[in-house]
Amino acid sequence: MRLQGRIALVTGAARGLGRAIALKLAHEGAIVLAGDLQGCPETLELIGKDGGQGVTIQLDVTDAASARAAVAEAVRNFGRLDILVNNAGINRDAMLHKLEPQQWDAVIAVNLTGVFNCLQPAATQMRVQQYGRIVNISSAAWEGNIGQANYAAAKAGVIGLTKTTARELAKFAVTCNAIAPGFIETDMTRGVPPKVWDVMIAKIPLGRAGQPSDVANAVAFLTSDEASYITGELLAVGGGFRI
Repeated sequence: MRLQGRIALVTGAARGLGRAIALKLAHEGAIVLAGDLQGCPETLELIGKDGGQGVTIQLDVTDAASARAAVAEAVRNFGRLDILVNNAGINRDAMLHKLEPQQWDAVIAVNLTGVFNCLQPAATQMRVQQYGRIVNISSAAWEGNIGQANYAAAKAGVIGLTKTTARELAKFAVTCNAIAPGFIETDMTRGVPPKVWDVMIAKIPLGRAGQPSDVANAVAFLTSDEASYITGELLAVGGGFRI
């Protein structure tokens, strides 16, 4: 129960990594606000079955007003916001010469501007209360990935935003770190052809795809007091993929 009594907001919590993160933080004792476009009733149900506490909220990270309202709801109901996990993300893949402007705009709006929209009001609250833990979910794709110019650019931007936030908030006892998941088994990756799956696994020294729980465990550590002297860092969770 490393996060006993902490108040945590997790974006994109309806499924995949976001759901796993919300469940893990609740399991560690946090009261979780699970946010997504249509709310997260299934995630909230799973949190309850595990004996955790949480609420579900409708959150559109591309809408700054929606993001401000989510933070305000946390403060109104619980008096503070201790943890923010910026996880919401989408992909609209295409080779660079075929990438449509709307594909670019959609990914940047969710994966980068959406992080800023949630980060700004959360950081403002954390400055006031002199405490906070922020984790932004980037991706191994930040170093460049064929067919993902928009996605890679957004995820690289998240890293720059993370490091700047860490510098600005350190004197307020607020840490900000990023996680770069590698090849994680989710609904999205389960749809890749078997041959592509085998190629991806062959590139991973540990020889397997990661599980959402692998990322969730890293988030739980970085949001705990055990990580109080870690800020501005990028943690790769990819089975050694980068080496």
